[in-house]
Amino acid sequence: MATGGWGPGNGPGQPGGNGPGGQGGWGAPYGPPQGGPYGPPPPNPGPYPNQPPYPNPYPYGPQPTRPAVRRSRGCLSYVSPVGLVAAILRSAHRVATRLFAQEGEGRIVDRTADRVQLARTVLGAAATIALILAYNVDPNRWEDAAYGGAAQLMIAPFVLIVAAPLVIIGFIYYAPPRLRPHLRSRLRAPLKAVGWYVLTLAVIGGVLVLTALTVDDRDGKSWWEYVLAVVALVVVAWGLPFFFMASLYSARSAFNSAQVHPMLPPVLTMALVWVFAALNLIGDGMPGGPPIVQFCSTLGGPLSVTAVSLWELRRMRTRFGVTLRA
Repeated sequence: MATGGWGPGNGPGQPGGNGPGGQGGWGAPYGPPQGGPYGPPPPNPGPYPNQPPYPNPYPYGPQPTRPAVRRSRGCLSYVSPVGLVAAILRSAHRVATRLFAQEGEGRIVDRTADRVQLARTVLGAAATIALILAYNVDPNRWEDAAYGGAAQLMIAPFVLIVAAPLVIIGFIYYAPPRLRPHLRSRLRAPLKAVGWYVLTLAVIGGVLVLTALTVDDRDGKSWWEYVLAVVALVVVAWGLPFFFMASLYSARSAFNSAQVHPMLPPVLTMALVWVFAALNLIGDGMPGGPPIVQFCSTLGGPLSVTAVSLWELRRMRTRFGVTLRA
């Protein structure tokens, strides 16, 4: 006789009674009988036994993150004029750096020397501005100074092409005889840079001159005239910025002359600055003002550059152990 689960069981060994062994204890009256059709319950079924298990014991904890994916710029970034100009300048800068700003194996990185050179440049520009403001009464003095600086920047590679061979020959001749073959064998990098610079100038000049002589918008154009016009447009858009950067890096690195010897760039810099001083004196004459101002304006720049270059050479010898005659 059933008692609703709280009375004694129906027989010995059956659960649901209130005793020990199912005959009078506090068993579970509503569960399925042991050994029934459902089998034993799974171990630790949890609050939701029919759900699939989580992949890890802490499903809401911090999950492993994927590395950040760098989003590409896409083609739309080059459609805008600013994006197109930036892409052209980056491309020209990358190629000019690879060809005309090679560091070389024996390059010495001296931050102190770089800071001194930057300070000399800033002080020289400030002194030039002060002299122009104080003694130059020409109303176009700022425009002349800007054109003079740009002209020197563009002329510097050509002056180096003419004067650098003489300086390099003297430099190699000054070296000990046992080092001369090694120095001559390392002239490939400067010669290669000079070749790329001359080739760039020849291609730009040849394309622009040929386009100006053959393409005429007043008559009918053939297909090759359209092709030449497109090539000229590419030369103007990409070639001119590349030529400007090539001139800048060639003048600064002296056509990768540091690959021949670390002391060669300061020597070439001293020669270049005195050549420019002579050209300015021949072309423009002495500047206006008292004699002391004329002396400072004419010789201040070459003397300061020479002093910094000699200090840099001495620093290479004493601090880094770089010598030429030893």
